[in-house]
Amino acid sequence: MSKVKVAAFSVSLDGFGAGPNQNIDNPLGIGGTKLHEWFFKTKSFQSMHGSANSGETGIDNDFAEKSFENIGAWILGRNMFGPVRGPWKDESWKGWWGDDPPYHVPVFVLTHHPRKPIEMKGGTTFYFVTDGIKSALQQARQVSKGKDIRIGGGVSLIRQYLQAELIDEMHLAYSPTYLGSGESLLSGLDILKQGFSVTEFVTTKSALHVFLKKGCHQLIL
Repeated sequence: MSKVKVAAFSVSLDGFGAGPNQNIDNPLGIGGTKLHEWFFKTKSFQSMHGSANSGETGIDNDFAEKSFENIGAWILGRNMFGPVRGPWKDESWKGWWGDDPPYHVPVFVLTHHPRKPIEMKGGTTFYFVTDGIKSALQQARQVSKGKDIRIGGGVSLIRQYLQAELIDEMHLAYSPTYLGSGESLLSGLDILKQGFSVTEFVTTKSALHVFLKKGCHQLIL
């Protein structure tokens, strides 16, 4: 059976998964780009943006590439799709990523406002879901062909799935920076009671990669 997972999601040392005041100039919130510097440096990221011969290889890149493996569908919050708020005024906004987004599978976007699906290059189609996280997950399962479903964020969406105990595993990449404020990922959530345990952690010069799974034995050093 497919797993529902969070993969390569960047978090600050003080627990924030995004900075405050997200807008078109700060899609990750003020200071939020600092969280993803480990990812920006990788060959995986550079390849997504047309620079196949640049970027770093190594552990960070390995984890970045692995986060895209065996994914049959994505689920995103509306803020991850774009800065537009309220009803869709027109069909002009089609995401942050240009004509060929990096997903290459169906993507389900949670929103309160209906919109027709958007078919993009490279196999990505955005579907807009107005009836909640469980409906989005059900629709994602129907098209994922038995592959995993990745909860891509933002923070609010991941928290909703955690609160509903619908996530099976997480890979959190802790970046060596503090944001001071923003959107807290795990505040008020008891993931131990949900059955999560740390199964692996790897430190690089740019990030601490922590892997958590349900139903597995806690890593013992």
